[in-house]
Amino acid sequence: MYECFLEIAYEAELNTEEDPELSKLAQEQCNEDLHTRASVIRELREMIYERDECRPHRTDDEFLLRFLRSRDFVVPRAHKLVVRYCNFREEYPELYKGVDLWSLTKVKNVFEGSMYDRPDVGRLSIFRFGVWDPSEFSVEDLVRTGVMMSEIGIRQPKIQVLGCTVIVDLEGLTLRQVATLTPTVAYQIVNIMGVSAPGRLRSCHIINYSWILNTFIYLFKRFIPQRSWDRIHFHGYDLKSLHKQIDPQCLPARYGGTCRNHVTIGDWLEKIKKYRDERFDKEMKALGYIVKE
Repeated sequence: MYECFLEIAYEAELNTEEDPELSKLAQEQCNEDLHTRASVIRELREMIYERDECRPHRTDDEFLLRFLRSRDFVVPRAHKLVVRYCNFREEYPELYKGVDLWSLTKVKNVFEGSMYDRPDVGRLSIFRFGVWDPSEFSVEDLVRTGVMMSEIGIRQPKIQVLGCTVIVDLEGLTLRQVATLTPTVAYQIVNIMGVSAPGRLRSCHIINYSWILNTFIYLFKRFIPQRSWDRIHFHGYDLKSLHKQIDPQCLPARYGGTCRNHVTIGDWLEKIKKYRDERFDKEMKALGYIVKE
């Protein structure tokens, strides 16, 4: 029964249809008004054309809506995000251009997530940097996987509205792994977590760390906007502290939770490959990915 439910959840990952039931949540969380949405999208599109600060590969309603939702339907803020998104893609084409989409299953369990989306948490994503073996794949592949997750996830209206919560688990982190974190990599990670990506980061929780955290945070600190620091929480090894911020129903057993809809990025991407359609392939190829049969 559980396996059947999980398969339905996997298939739903590719659903890009607007759900009428999301309307109320979109209004509450994104300041979205169905009566004015079309005109606001037009306003954003006109601003993109008039200011000519970027050349996005798409300007259709569905694409622009994700930027408006991530910036509470404030057009100038959404426009700035579109510009940052385009500039980031132009600056780092190696993160997506010519990348074999399905090859990123090799990241396995370094990225994990709970497919149990709630208005108070959104989609929970977990980054387990300490379980990564640098001899198996590069840190650039970790960043490529983060970009891929962002691009695929944000296709869902549900994720656009609910946003995401991130746990950065540093259990087992060593200096060997930290040594791979150049300022460029740190900058890229901060950008795909919301600075230059059309996603709503609700909060970030850093857990299971030692003195190495100082080096880890130092690399990221200068790239994190000041306004974002109130959404970053440090819990150490204190799971009770984590539970005050995230309901255990959303957490896997490893963190004292009860959520069973917990998957690795490797398994998730395999299911995306299984259930994808022609439209998905077309969109990913337009972004620069290689999508093999």
